[in-house]
Amino acid sequence: MPDWGLITAQVKADAGLSLEANSARPVGGGCISSAFVLTSVSNGTSSNEAYFIKTHQAAGLGMFEAERDGLLELAKSSCLRVPAPVCSGVAQDAAYLLMEYIPLNGTGDDALLGEALAAMHQQRHQQRQQKFGWKRDNNIGSTPQMNALCDNWPQFWSEQRLAFQLRLAAKNGAGQAFLARAKQLQAVIPEFFSHYQPAASLLHGDLWSGNAAFDQHAQPVIFDPAVYYGDRETDLAMTELFGGFSQRFYSAYNSVWALDSGYSTRKILYNLYHILNHFNLFGGGYLSQAEGMVDRLLSEMS
Repeated sequence: MPDWGLITAQVKADAGLSLEANSARPVGGGCISSAFVLTSVSNGTSSNEAYFIKTHQAAGLGMFEAERDGLLELAKSSCLRVPAPVCSGVAQDAAYLLMEYIPLNGTGDDALLGEALAAMHQQRHQQRQQKFGWKRDNNIGSTPQMNALCDNWPQFWSEQRLAFQLRLAAKNGAGQAFLARAKQLQAVIPEFFSHYQPAASLLHGDLWSGNAAFDQHAQPVIFDPAVYYGDRETDLAMTELFGGFSQRFYSAYNSVWALDSGYSTRKILYNLYHILNHFNLFGGGYLSQAEGMVDRLLSEMS
């Protein structure tokens, strides 16, 4: 359990916000960080204003700082509600990220989420509109995610997404036959883009159903991002990976910005990244799933 006395003292020093240390209430759902809700103190007494805080070992500060910057980047688009970050830091051996607490009631119209996501994807990089990547690296889950700016999207996806995960997979026991097939796939990635040139869209980066919900006013909210600028299809692909998004969501998205006909194949390429990451984090049957995806993609080129 975090030392709430130390954390609340640090928050007071950094943000001028008084939190009630004894009010910490655990929130479930996360597998990387611990999460809690705390209430603030006003004039020496507890108030009804609540804040959401994530904690991790001190080494997780960089991960939290990148998440903070990602939330700020998403908020600038004014398309979807995200929790507003307050501050991040380290108190003794615990890193933390404090942000706005948004009550989530679980009900809302998926069409609103689809329309808003399409609008967010139409946001271009303000400084380097044709660059893929971002101003800083961040994390996908607890795995580092490289975001060095690049002009060439197939190159970016091959080198900064698949290659990194494949190096980890080699260390985690992936066989040489699979790694050789994956190397063959990397060589032909440009062919998946011969008739499709993606824009550098603002992405959530980790958009599975557990990272989207609705607030008490039935407005869509997204959180826990892995932000960068890239092909919007990557966000859509992940929404399909574990389910949880209705047909209303996809119909509404396409009504704002229709997906290209080649998406049905490229989504396999994009979700391969996440399946490899799950193998590297959790092991199990994810490797056989990745093998099937590589084989299917190579068969498309034969």
